[in-house]
Amino acid sequence: MPKLPEEIIRDEIRALKAYHVPDSAGMVKLDAMENPYRLPPELRRRLARIVEEAPLNRYPDPGARELKAQLRQSLGIPEGMQLLLGNGSDELIQMVVMAAARPGAAVLGVEPSFVMFRMIAAFAGARYVGVDLREDFSLDVERVLAAVERERPAVIFIAYPNNPTGNLFDAGPIERIVEAAPGLVVVDEAYHAFAERSFLPRLGRYPNLLVMRTLSKLGLAGIRLGVLAGAERWLAQFDKLRLPYNVSTLTQVVAAEVMRHGDVLTEQAGAIKLERNRLLQGLRDLPGVTAYPSDANFILFRINQAERVFDGLKRRGVLIKSLHGSHPLLADCLRVTAGTPDENAAFLSALTQALPA
Repeated sequence: MPKLPEEIIRDEIRALKAYHVPDSAGMVKLDAMENPYRLPPELRRRLARIVEEAPLNRYPDPGARELKAQLRQSLGIPEGMQLLLGNGSDELIQMVVMAAARPGAAVLGVEPSFVMFRMIAAFAGARYVGVDLREDFSLDVERVLAAVERERPAVIFIAYPNNPTGNLFDAGPIERIVEAAPGLVVVDEAYHAFAERSFLPRLGRYPNLLVMRTLSKLGLAGIRLGVLAGAERWLAQFDKLRLPYNVSTLTQVVAAEVMRHGDVLTEQAGAIKLERNRLLQGLRDLPGVTAYPSDANFILFRINQAERVFDGLKRRGVLIKSLHGSHPLLADCLRVTAGTPDENAAFLSALTQALPA
């Protein structure tokens, strides 16, 4: 008789919950840190012509050579550093953790932070160690350094700026962590376009440092492209875990062409930052709302009866993210993405109506 799933599937996998993506049909969608602006019509027409000529009957270029060359230029990758591409940054995190997951190996991160650091560690059978931020979401570097000394992690992940809190940690304490780390430190710069500070220039200074980017927050979430930059000696090992042809032909040609017109994305990021600041002020003007400063394209805020407010927003056609219950520091917290002026106005109007009496 065949065995049951509980007899085959690892206990730690059965204990997990699948990553949930809510249905957003017909709603003002402000839950996923996406760029709310489409590409300009002329660029979309250029992409249509390029896609029309793409050799979809053939496998993609396995090395994505043209795309990598464009990314090196557009992202300012330092001389001597290499690139590894993934189907979103999630796949890159998975490659790194799987490669480093020796028996008993630890993966360390701060909490709360990007949930996939913890989840992928579980997928790979690694031991995840989370170090809490302070109550104001700042980095407690002494606590992190103590955990590094105690746990000797194979990999440390630090989001810069942090998700879901939105704040940009000071660079000095992160450098101390890199210097103290016995293994790799991966700085995840998914929101770099909105913070405009980067650890890329430090890659040559620290041999155990890698920097990760994604094009999703810039406006290309639909093509799923993550970028990992660092020394060849590290990336060559991770490349062994990369599934063949992991970056599709469509992703390669679209990303390369859009990055040739990077000024479009820069202008959109500037517009999003302006809207983020207006949204922050709008939230702070509402009674009972504590909105936290953000260097990303979203804002974390705290409110009484957060789940009730979240449901009230959904009933009014606005979808944001509830973080209540995900971590003790996020009690009564919700997160909203900075959208277009109209989307943000709709959100603030709905929130005003959904506030507890």
